[in-house]
Amino acid sequence: MNAIDELFEAASAARRNAYAPYSRFAVGAAIRSASGAIYRGANVENASYPVGACAETGAIAAMIVAGERDIAEILIVGDGDALATPCGACRQRIIEFAGKDAKVLVAGPDGVRASFSIGALLPEAFGPSIRASIDRQ
Repeated sequence: MNAIDELFEAASAARRNAYAPYSRFAVGAAIRSASGAIYRGANVENASYPVGACAETGAIAAMIVAGERDIAEILIVGDGDALATPCGACRQRIIEFAGKDAKVLVAGPDGVRASFSIGALLPEAFGPSIRASIDRQ
């Protein structure tokens, strides 16, 4: 199994455990950290819609809990014909822990459909490197 297949399988397994009774749009995410470890997350909805959590958020939280801080790549898998790219908030969460060239793979149930860098999905992002330069001033 190659590295992308491994991420796809991890994200698909997470997606099967998603809690999406309201949207019925289950999403899974899998992060490969700089160490090569894989962390998974699934969307978790709530009757009070703003309190739900995206799959990417869960995967990032799992990575942080494990003591890691660097995303090498992330794969997101959702249903339907449209690309299930990360929402704006998740793009910001990803850039917090990834370099601009980190790969964001977007998949459907049958496999990867598109590949982007997080920099392409969130150009001119406000991230840790900008904060560090402000703090030095």
